[in-house]
Amino acid sequence: MTHMELTRRSFVVTAAAAGGGLMLGVSTARSAAINPTPWMAATSKDGTEISHWIVIDPDGLITVRVGQQEMGQGAFTSMPMLVNEELHADWTMIRAEYADANRHVRNDKLYKRMGTAGSGGVRRSRVYLQEAGASVRERLKAAAAAAWGVDASTVAAKDSVLTSGNNSGTYAEFASAAASIALAEEPAIKTPDQYQLLGTSIARLDTPLKVNGSAEFGIDARIPGMAYAAVMACPVPGGKFLAGRRLPDPFDASTIMDRPGVIQVVQIDRVPGKEANNDLLDSVAVVADTYYQAKTALELLAVNWNYGTGVHVSTAGLFAQADARLGQPGRVTGSEGDAMGILSTAANAITSTYQRPYEGHAMMEPENATVSIAEGRVDAYVGSQNPPGVISTIADQLGIDPVTVYAHNYFLGDGFGRRYLFDNVRQAAEIARQVGRPVKMVWSRDEDTLQCKQRPMGGIRFSASLGADGLPEAWFSRTYGSGRVVTDMRYAVPNRHHEEHNINSNIPTFAHRAPGAGVNGFMLESFADEVALAGGWDPLEWRLALTQDKADWQLVLNTMKAKSGFTTDLPKGEGMGIAIVESHGTICGMCATVTVSRRGQLRVEKVTVALDPGHIINPLNVTMQGESGVAFELSHAWIGGLDIKGGQVANSNFDNYHLLRIENMPEVETILALSGGEKWGGCGEPTVPPLGGAVANAVFFATGKRMYSTPFKNHDLSWS
Repeated sequence: MTHMELTRRSFVVTAAAAGGGLMLGVSTARSAAINPTPWMAATSKDGTEISHWIVIDPDGLITVRVGQQEMGQGAFTSMPMLVNEELHADWTMIRAEYADANRHVRNDKLYKRMGTAGSGGVRRSRVYLQEAGASVRERLKAAAAAAWGVDASTVAAKDSVLTSGNNSGTYAEFASAAASIALAEEPAIKTPDQYQLLGTSIARLDTPLKVNGSAEFGIDARIPGMAYAAVMACPVPGGKFLAGRRLPDPFDASTIMDRPGVIQVVQIDRVPGKEANNDLLDSVAVVADTYYQAKTALELLAVNWNYGTGVHVSTAGLFAQADARLGQPGRVTGSEGDAMGILSTAANAITSTYQRPYEGHAMMEPENATVSIAEGRVDAYVGSQNPPGVISTIADQLGIDPVTVYAHNYFLGDGFGRRYLFDNVRQAAEIARQVGRPVKMVWSRDEDTLQCKQRPMGGIRFSASLGADGLPEAWFSRTYGSGRVVTDMRYAVPNRHHEEHNINSNIPTFAHRAPGAGVNGFMLESFADEVALAGGWDPLEWRLALTQDKADWQLVLNTMKAKSGFTTDLPKGEGMGIAIVESHGTICGMCATVTVSRRGQLRVEKVTVALDPGHIINPLNVTMQGESGVAFELSHAWIGGLDIKGGQVANSNFDNYHLLRIENMPEVETILALSGGEKWGGCGEPTVPPLGGAVANAVFFATGKRMYSTPFKNHDLSWS
């Protein structure tokens, strides 16, 4: 054996086949073709499509097509649950597969919405997915009624079986007839008080695939004749190739063309006037027989860059610029009463400034895309938060009709908003066009971090004055970054004034997990504790006092009060802190318990999460989102944070951009405090914003030290 491809995935698959025992996983390279997978396999040729959402096979297997993208948030289970609440099928016979983005584009948005962002999967898909399940159920009942000669109202549907009197038959038996039935009137869908499946804990359908290694992500794509591309754009965002009449070419490709496996060096030029996040950057790609060959050759290629004015940007300089801006009036984003007048004469005003640096998306799976251009057809293999956007972007880049572009969607190794962009797809399409063969483009981890559209840095200067009862009577904030959460603050303060500034930087930004709220939750809730303590209030009672007219907030706060055991009376070195933020239609309260050693070593011991999205689909999945949100925010607020030096990200890999390690993961208890009614909030993003404030407030009670910035690791928390 002179060559083999041993990967982590092949090892996992082989080990799983060994029944949990240790067996050396040695496998040759994968088949050149895209292997059908359990979640994307073509429906049986004998299966019947009763609805574009639902296909029933002769053996009773029911495929539910999912228009939302699975990136760890549970869409592949929640969406079929919504359908099956009305379909009444045997859950063990349900499987999920991605809806066809190409069919969606060609048939006037057939699957309603295929973009997945903003914690909107359930709350924006619920009604039409319930309707799809109800419609198919009634059509199956109508088909059975016709066959049995009975009234459809006498037919019952349960666990994939139809019955009426002594008559009985499976869904599969009547699927073909049901497909041709048009109902005179579509059935009404259930209300939450009628749910039987929704609201129960169901094991996720994608978990076995990810545990046994059979789940495939975009980076796993293999197609015949494929070459590999490694890419490098200017490391300073906004920079470009150095060019001019007397200047050398941007690079000399001949210096690496004799490297093993190298096929071609591709120059990618940005289009003047098109410099948005989804457009091309000046880049160079090395295409080779293997990714290793492409990457190692690229590392040896000397590129002449014009870094531009962005080379002078640094974290320290940006914070200095921001601090100066916060001392000047900004654009007014909200005002009520006479906050500025009251604060100008107040003797007891509290003023503090908080800030957060840029933070990366740090996705487990770096950006990648595989593109094949053939006569009359383009195929793209990629995990994207918006597959229809993949189609339109490639069509735009290649100047072709979108109907000739086919997107093949895969699981996403994290998204956090970053995979809602299409710059990677545009880049892969351009490389494939220039090379003239299928190309799999993969960004290295460093490239993925350097070219990531970061979570914006942010800062807020607060001021508040107290009334005779110790509660705030005036509140002021001046923000840079996103001030939305602060402007929409739910605390009842009679006099409020909010302003906002923009900070100029070459660092591109985009949505993150809980954009806006994820940055400002730490700042707002830390200052809220400052104001509460200055007025002599217990922080939890303070929040209860200022939200008395908001029943859902009261529910969450009282649930947290009853379940968390929150107290400010703990020994030195121990602390509990609370915070509460509303985002994406959901109220999330958190209580963090921490210990801090005398030398300043922080441990987050436990986090209690109280969540009110109104209604939920799967409690087990909500619990996972609580744990996920805690891990995510601790990664960024505690030990993360990007450092900008010379206009570029200095910590571009996991050796110097640290994420939470398993030994530092706290115990997480997620408690539901559901207000019901018309509220349908998200659960993926709201579990992030409160945690930074809760931990910071807990650290204050443990040490007496207030942390005014993240990451927390940069603070001296020692005490005596």
